[in-house]
Amino acid sequence: MQSPNVEAENKQLDLVDEEEALFGEAQSWGKLVWRRFRRHKLAMVGLYILLFLIAVSVAAPIIAPYDPAEINMDLVVGGRPQGPSLAHPFGTDALGRDYLSRAIYGGRVSLSVGIVAVGISLAIGVIVGSIAGYFGGIVDSIICRTIDILMCIPTFFLILTANVYLKPSVFNIMVVIGIFGWMGCARLVRGQFLSLREREFVEAARALGLKNSRIIFGHLLPNTLAPLVVVATMGIGGAILTESGLSYLGMGVQEPASSWGSMLRSSQPYLTTAPWLAFFPGLLILITVLALNFVGDGLRDAIDPQLK
Repeated sequence: MQSPNVEAENKQLDLVDEEEALFGEAQSWGKLVWRRFRRHKLAMVGLYILLFLIAVSVAAPIIAPYDPAEINMDLVVGGRPQGPSLAHPFGTDALGRDYLSRAIYGGRVSLSVGIVAVGISLAIGVIVGSIAGYFGGIVDSIICRTIDILMCIPTFFLILTANVYLKPSVFNIMVVIGIFGWMGCARLVRGQFLSLREREFVEAARALGLKNSRIIFGHLLPNTLAPLVVVATMGIGGAILTESGLSYLGMGVQEPASSWGSMLRSSQPYLTTAPWLAFFPGLLILITVLALNFVGDGLRDAIDPQLK
């Protein structure tokens, strides 16, 4: 929590930013948001962590010290995985596979699932929310009641049920999490559209005879992008946790592929004899989700300082 002096200073800086924007001295809205974002120290820490994790995941084939699927039973003594060492900083698993390499490749899967699933959720949520908010009436009522019903059912239960009938794979996990995660986004977009559709610029667009699709995607949707960015950032963390939960239950990523959730599942029999098998993937999930939440908080405060 920021001290009163820091909060007062930030408010003064926000007023300066707003005045500069009014008088045309701020170069762009994006740069104004970036200036505010940089003053949020935890958000910057979270951003650096995310950039590091993404860079490591992308460069996995180059920086991973071993093949993550290479089995070496010589490293398993008495049925016990080898602990952390210079040769294997994260130790090895029950099959003698290097745990650091599996964590690096697992990050590729976990981060990919989070990003793609949120992309699918945003696509569905934006379309549904735009239709409900713009047209209103019976269309809005039907969509809202449908969303209310779906939100009464625990999302994880829906995902778990759908996964029972699908072959476990990374692609199916992405799609299922995305399909059942759009409701919150749709409600957000609907609310934004309801507040914007009677504005002067929308009335002017209608008077010019523009098509509804052009008004929605060309005029209304760009004005909802700011809160959508915040929702997307927070949603990636939620999707990563959901994938981890599915993999932990054995319904997610399957061997020989790895994700942080599947690594947690395989560590269950060794919680007392080889605790590092659960510690490292759990720590990576914790750090990633915290970093995403920090970035989301920073974006929210930067986009709308009045929400602080």
